[in-house]
Amino acid sequence: MEKYLEIFSSSFINYAQYVWRDITSPSLNSYFYYLIFISLIVWGLELMFPWRRNQSLIRKDFWQDGFYMFFNFFIFSLIGYNALSDVFVSLIDAFFKSISIENKVLIEISSWPVVLRYFFFFVLIDFIEWGVHVLQHRIAWMWKFHKVHHSVTEMGFAAHLRYHWMEVIFYKTALYFPFTFIGFGINEVFLLHAFTILIGHLNHANLRWNYGWLGYILNSPHMHIWHHAKKLPKEYAHGANFGITLSVWDYLFKTAYEPSSGKDIELGFEDIEHFPSSFIGQMKEPFVTRGRD
Repeated sequence: MEKYLEIFSSSFINYAQYVWRDITSPSLNSYFYYLIFISLIVWGLELMFPWRRNQSLIRKDFWQDGFYMFFNFFIFSLIGYNALSDVFVSLIDAFFKSISIENKVLIEISSWPVVLRYFFFFVLIDFIEWGVHVLQHRIAWMWKFHKVHHSVTEMGFAAHLRYHWMEVIFYKTALYFPFTFIGFGINEVFLLHAFTILIGHLNHANLRWNYGWLGYILNSPHMHIWHHAKKLPKEYAHGANFGITLSVWDYLFKTAYEPSSGKDIELGFEDIEHFPSSFIGQMKEPFVTRGRD
């Protein structure tokens, strides 16, 4: 137990120092300033080329969603998630050592051409995240957490990172084994993550872009708006357009739905007017409503 308390403590301190360095001594791998930079760029595009012109420049819940961005990216990890994750990884490593497995890399891709390496890992991660997203719509207790993301009633780039902290656990847990069993550098992960953040911001932005034929491969705001539709046909009772970055999975597995532009459709879910509007209320809601349908 003492060993894991030490891991927790050192991880907590190291992550706090990392965040401080990221803010005070930015580098090319600075998540903090990249998030600010890309948010300003996409917000600027919204202001210059708004799809829904009747939507306010500072839309409903804009500042709350801005807080969500920094909470989910930094604060949640800072207050303990990162440290707990390191304890979990240490426990898993101990388990593998107990069954005489020292090297957990099952697929060695470090020798592959760089383009092929990036492509393989990107497609694998996106498919896993697509699957987790589908599960959050189909499994009732997971949906209770995912509803926070769907509580957006006016779409904008910052809605991208409005989600319950439990979603971090869902996705990180699902991605743990690909990261563990496939050799891939941390700098390479940063580049892929930076790209997915950009696409995610654009998918939620007040922009009409649908990318033409490329929309069959890449998710777009024109397609993603239907994922947030309050009402869908009964054949899509569990939702549609689950793609995170790529839309191809929805076309392959027949969960794609884009009947029209979706410009003025109503967003959210049934009974959304009773959903908490405050950050604290939204964080508590999945736990206090577990007994309800």
